[in-house]
Amino acid sequence: MSSGLSVYLLDVAATRALVGSGDDQLLQVVRDSFGDELARDDDYFRYQIERGAPTAYEALRAVVHGGPFSEDKEHAFQYGYAYRRLCELTGSFLPNDSFMPFRGDWLSVVDEGLAALRVTAVSVESFSYSDLPDPLPYTYIPGCGEWTPGQIARALEQFEATKAAGHAPPLEPEVVDAVMQCRGWMRHAESRPGFGVIGFCS
Repeated sequence: MSSGLSVYLLDVAATRALVGSGDDQLLQVVRDSFGDELARDDDYFRYQIERGAPTAYEALRAVVHGGPFSEDKEHAFQYGYAYRRLCELTGSFLPNDSFMPFRGDWLSVVDEGLAALRVTAVSVESFSYSDLPDPLPYTYIPGCGEWTPGQIARALEQFEATKAAGHAPPLEPEVVDAVMQCRGWMRHAESRPGFGVIGFCS
């Protein structure tokens, strides 16, 4: 079974602040922009919805209003996908061909490549964790993680220090490609003060 990583460039703090904002205008924009996708998601998750999971729009409304959330933990995935949709609306999608799709422990392999280059301030495997903003309930899928502007600045400093030291460990070509793609994400964020990266793994 394969997985995929979706990565967005955005203002991390502002995006987290959308959760519980009560912004009904934002909800209307999402409904107008993603109506067809919401309907497709409801069709895809019909089995779970018939058993009490919120629809895609109901989950979005709960996320924007800070609740109420289903007490059934098996339904929490809908809130994770709703938050991803907010990131899709407010952020810019970043190239992800090194991570779409991927199998097994690929994210940890890329992290090992970063570590070999002495870059430890960020982790792609963190995108598979459940680091959703409070008060969203825990969900295993989709995984969610973020790189803050401070983490990105530190990681880019580490890249430069490695380059200056002439430290070039042997890495598999596909790992090099993935590491360079990560560096590209960071360069995009660096060019936008206050911006970071939020990623979703599913």
